[in-house]
Amino acid sequence: MAEPRSPQLITRLIDGRIRSYALTADASGVLEPAAVFRPVAGDEAVGAAVAADLQRAVYATLNAVVCVSDAGDVLWRVALDPYTDEPHGHRPGCVLSRDGQVVWVYRPDAMAGRGGPDQWVALDAGTGAVVARTDLDTVGHGACQFLHPGDGSVLLDVGEGQDGSVIHRATPGDDGAPAFDAYPWSDRCLIDLAPGGEQFMTVDHGQEDVAFHRYPDGEVLFALSVEAFGHDPDAVWTEWSGGYLTPDTAVVTLVGDGVRGKRDGDGDGGDEAEESYRCYLVDVRAGTVAGEFTAHARHSYDVQPLGDGSWLTSDPSGHPVRHRA
Repeated sequence: MAEPRSPQLITRLIDGRIRSYALTADASGVLEPAAVFRPVAGDEAVGAAVAADLQRAVYATLNAVVCVSDAGDVLWRVALDPYTDEPHGHRPGCVLSRDGQVVWVYRPDAMAGRGGPDQWVALDAGTGAVVARTDLDTVGHGACQFLHPGDGSVLLDVGEGQDGSVIHRATPGDDGAPAFDAYPWSDRCLIDLAPGGEQFMTVDHGQEDVAFHRYPDGEVLFALSVEAFGHDPDAVWTEWSGGYLTPDTAVVTLVGDGVRGKRDGDGDGGDEAEESYRCYLVDVRAGTVAGEFTAHARHSYDVQPLGDGSWLTSDPSGHPVRHRA
């Protein structure tokens, strides 16, 4: 699943620190962090986002959302009440809106045992005050959030484990309050939004196919089964990873015994690099497979296309590595 990123930054949690990397036009190879933030002592961050000016970071723990300055000062802290001591099966997440004014927070309250439904909450990025909130009809373990590049919408993909995946959307309303709705599926995982926002990519929860949808209505433009890539669906599956390499091409990853011995790339990740997977390019205008793609990734989830012809993998320490076609 995609990591939080603004048009300029990508954020990763490495060695207990929040590290933000600038995606400048000339940045290639192993990226050095442009800013590093330290969570408050005793806090274990499970998700984080960094403001475009690198002056503050927001992170989520199992029981709070916290905003800290680049100097380490706590600017605000919002508790995810009631407190839960359930350590597993739930992972809150946060992302900053494109204008940096709102922190969108996913709360997996049902799995956390808080006695209520999951929630999706918008916080004022400056104060932590609740701007909007909605209950979700999900029992999720975690979620990924995607910022639409044009209309200010946010898409939320809630993973419910074996029960499937539900995609929600928050859209700016005329009165300033967001309108919330959900797409009519519980069996498709949102993988990526096109760079221009005109479509999005999903993978079947059962991993049988990849589909490309028109935004915003979700109409399926085309879908490709495992057979379309030349593989046996009894031995190969579409992975919940990949995304848009350019506006016209997407990366799709297949995994399984049927691709054993055809491992993509030349990563040096030890046992992880021995996973059987294979990447392909899809022409999203023609709706056809365009050939194999060498991503140099360490494993099947270690491929993050950026939409501009470049993509990220990671080095053994977890730092992003930027590649170009």
